[in-house]
Amino acid sequence: MAASTRAAALLLTVCFLACYVSVPSLAASGDFLQCLSTSIPSQLVFTPSSPSFTSVLVSSIRNPKFFTPTTVRPLCIVTPTNASHVQAVVLCGRRHDVRVRVRSGGHDYEGLSYRSERPETFAVVDLANLRAVRVDRAAATAWVDSGATVGELYYTVAKAAPELAFPAGLCPTIGVGGHFSGGGMGLMMRKYGLSADNVLDATLVDANGRLLDKEAMGTDLFWAIRGGGGGNFGIVLSWKVRLVPVPPTVTFFDIQRSVDPGAVNAVTKWQTLAPALPEDLSIRVIVQTNQALFQSLYLGTCTALVTTMSSLFPELGMTRADCREMTWLQSMVYVNSADTTTPVETLLNRTTSLSTFTKNKSDYVKKAITKDSWEKIFPWFNKTGAGIIILEPHGGRVSGIADADTPFPHRSGILYNIQYVAFWTGNGTDAPNWISGLYDFMEPFVSKNPRGAYVNYRDLDIGENTVVGGVTSYESGKVWGEKYFGGNFERLAITKGKVDAGDYFRNEQSVPPLVSRK
Repeated sequence: MAASTRAAALLLTVCFLACYVSVPSLAASGDFLQCLSTSIPSQLVFTPSSPSFTSVLVSSIRNPKFFTPTTVRPLCIVTPTNASHVQAVVLCGRRHDVRVRVRSGGHDYEGLSYRSERPETFAVVDLANLRAVRVDRAAATAWVDSGATVGELYYTVAKAAPELAFPAGLCPTIGVGGHFSGGGMGLMMRKYGLSADNVLDATLVDANGRLLDKEAMGTDLFWAIRGGGGGNFGIVLSWKVRLVPVPPTVTFFDIQRSVDPGAVNAVTKWQTLAPALPEDLSIRVIVQTNQALFQSLYLGTCTALVTTMSSLFPELGMTRADCREMTWLQSMVYVNSADTTTPVETLLNRTTSLSTFTKNKSDYVKKAITKDSWEKIFPWFNKTGAGIIILEPHGGRVSGIADADTPFPHRSGILYNIQYVAFWTGNGTDAPNWISGLYDFMEPFVSKNPRGAYVNYRDLDIGENTVVGGVTSYESGKVWGEKYFGGNFERLAITKGKVDAGDYFRNEQSVPPLVSRK
């Protein structure tokens, strides 16, 4: 199997990964469900006794470790088709003490959008029916519902306006709602910023059941939803986004280097080069076994790319033969399939898989790791249970925005992000041990005070909330919150205190309400 094909297979496994649920009181259950029945058609509400309950529950579960006989089931799953249904769930939930968790696509590495670590009464609002994409070609904008996938967004935009696109992630099955809420990294972020940097407006149902747009939200809440993590401040139903120009032809390459011919040298140089490259060019690295796979998207032609690479990165040995010229839409298919003949309609596929267990972690690197250290890191990928790491370059537009302009703080001074991914089947322990061991080993080489993490690669290992007096403790939230949000965490907590002081929207890593500064 070709290296690029193997990498694509691994990435598809990453894409098709992350589930869950609770034990309600009978009184709360009956009253809540009766309340829902007055406002929501019965065919949109699935209880454990419904024939389709299990199929709806697993419809976007990507990690079998969150779908087991011991996983607590939700009281019900609601699949709204309009905003009034979502408002009804929140109002009924507040009235009858039933919390709500919301999911858009299920790319939730800890499954907190549809499971709970602890027994509690909650319902799941599944936004899969709210997935429209409405493109305004003349204005270069679009309204996209939270239940759409990024694949559906890419496809619809390109069909309506081939000269336009949107900067977001590579896995087509990612749900828009969660992705935008956490920032949204991708191969065009160096040119155009994160997904959240290109959000112009949004509609949200708040903890009081009100439907708000940007103006009604106010500055703080609109700031918070663009990078502050999903499920914290309300239920975002749709997003107005700025579309970005792309040329008729873009160029993609996959170049693999093994340790012997110079992978260590190439990765060592890549660390400082990639963030400083022209913004039209993004090169990421996937490290596995004894190999480093360099994947690049260039917003231009092969001829120009060869010239740039020969000048700036001759160590990679890139030639015209490595080029794959295509449309931008085709490039989003190619990065996952490594096949230029795969139809673009595959971006519309929402099928999920429960075949592979996974664990993900993340880091940020501010100072290039030395060659000697990389020579010690690479052997980790020969260990039993070894997975992969994905290195995503920053720099350009994503680093040019001030750290406090959005909740996403990993901007100035960041060279790249590391995503650690472990895969296993059954009840294996080698892969989880491998990823925790490598994560510990990497501590001297990554960001410190705090050690940063990306909220969209959610990781409960870095901390969980403690509930005190019916609300989440701010001090317990800081443990993980400052890793995701740095100095922006306090503002997020203050905003939470303003819009959801009772902590209705709550999970194991939800932003706690801080009603007054300490």
